[in-house]
Amino acid sequence: MSEEKEPKLEDLREDMRLVTADIIKLVQKRMEIASKIGNIKNNLMMNIEDISVEQEISRYVHEMGTQIGLNNEFIGRILNLLFLESIKIQKEKTSKKETKLDHMAMFLKAKQLESEGKKIIHLEVGEPDYMPPVTVKRELLRTFDDRRVHYTQTSGVPILRKLIASQRSVNEENVIVTPGARFAVFSAMISTLTIGDEIIIFEPAWPAYRDCANFIGVKVKVVKTTVEQKWDLDLKELERMITSNTKMIVLNSPNNPTGKIIQQKQIEAVLKIASKNNITILSDEVYSLYSYVPYKSILEFEYDRSIMISSFSKSHAMTGFRVGYAISSKEIIEKISKIQALAITSVAEPMQYAAIAALKSNVTNNAKIMKKRLDFIRNKLDTVPCEFVSPDGGMYYFIKFKNNISATKILFDLLNEGVAVAPGNGFGESYVDFIRISACQPIKLLNDGLRILRKVTKV
Repeated sequence: MSEEKEPKLEDLREDMRLVTADIIKLVQKRMEIASKIGNIKNNLMMNIEDISVEQEISRYVHEMGTQIGLNNEFIGRILNLLFLESIKIQKEKTSKKETKLDHMAMFLKAKQLESEGKKIIHLEVGEPDYMPPVTVKRELLRTFDDRRVHYTQTSGVPILRKLIASQRSVNEENVIVTPGARFAVFSAMISTLTIGDEIIIFEPAWPAYRDCANFIGVKVKVVKTTVEQKWDLDLKELERMITSNTKMIVLNSPNNPTGKIIQQKQIEAVLKIASKNNITILSDEVYSLYSYVPYKSILEFEYDRSIMISSFSKSHAMTGFRVGYAISSKEIIEKISKIQALAITSVAEPMQYAAIAALKSNVTNNAKIMKKRLDFIRNKLDTVPCEFVSPDGGMYYFIKFKNNISATKILFDLLNEGVAVAPGNGFGESYVDFIRISACQPIKLLNDGLRILRKVTKV
């Protein structure tokens, strides 16, 4: 009986080529099926993403993969890439070809009208109308005179990092200064996640979380919260969403757009779930200065896989300065620093010294101004056919219209009357009946804008 010959390298390579070609053919067939599904969904006016269908496919494929000895995480990564591609194909089939209607789209429409001579009351953008502390102006002038206009350490000038670290009760090595909170979110994701991973966000949510994740090929799963449940987190749904590919949970407190502050017990419950599954927590705390009920930072829970994000944009009215920061473990900060070095070198030196001056200034009055405005909005909304939960913090009201009033119609009726507000569906597809109203204007303008809102919602 002859011995079985060892396969030759060339033969194995030929097998690899043929198998790979078969895989590509099957992927193409799957894309064709996705396109047909997209046509049907478009005709039936159905939502593109259906998490229940994805979960059923995942269960089936994972069971099969386990039987043949494949790693679950590898299977999940491949599946997520396929799901993302299917969603992309199906969205291309929808009849909704217009630009996504979010707060920035409304802002640009309002700016276009202003350029044509129309006066607009801006209630769509979270940009405080008051100025940064006057010490910031003085420091900028001093920075120029002192020739501090050069490259700095990628992680930020030491004095700023030390000051942030001192105020947050962490070490300097745990802090990196970034060009705004948005880049902190992006670099935190890109340095800790990989293509095919999953993140979970609670909606309604700032759209940048989803946009950043999608850009790097990460699958976004959504746990919806509701005005009826006072925007409380659904922890059972969170647990149900988690798989071996879930690598990050995003928290935002106070929340944009609802103003919800996550209470200590719920944070503890989320951290217990995250710890059990070795999941990183990304905590966006940009609005923490504007807290009107007890508030606890993620840093106070000492969870070693947390990344806290903050910024000078809202608290110190420095949106155009583009200075934010992240606080995390030394290892994660080093990874973020590598991304930042590659992308931008460092935050502009004059802006960092402006931030130092801002940190040394007392800005507690900003929160008092915003609370007064939110209270004013609250009283005026009593005459508008809507439901809402008064915010725990932040600078917005997120309201849902009653009486079958179309929020989309209201958006454009308001714009025609000279008022810009943010569409609710920019914060999640389930919130098409909502609008976000910003309290970042003086009370006189708020009064004028809300008067027009009452006018266009009369039924």
